[in-house]
Amino acid sequence: MAGSPDIKVFDADGKYQAACKEIEAAAALMGFYGEGATIRFGHAKAATVWTEGKEDQLACESYDHVAQVALGRQHERNVASLRKSGYSDAEIAVLTGGPVTLEA
Repeated sequence: MAGSPDIKVFDADGKYQAACKEIEAAAALMGFYGEGATIRFGHAKAATVWTEGKEDQLACESYDHVAQVALGRQHERNVASLRKSGYSDAEIAVLTGGPVTLEA
């Protein structure tokens, strides 16, 4: 049996509302829950990758934009965590499947 998807949606009060398989689906819910709603990778508040009303545009303007921003932020967190664990940039690039762009 599969576990719950990692992408979580919380309303402005911080109440867990939904788990989504795709960022774009979570982005669609931002319009429903409104300003202050968040998309997170997991339940922790520190795992927030999008906060509706605090970004450069609303999620309803472009679900693709939300995905690009959210996945970019998650990638940065993954790189920082791996770097903190002592992995080299070459190892990180292999593990994350993408370039390492963060400053050391």
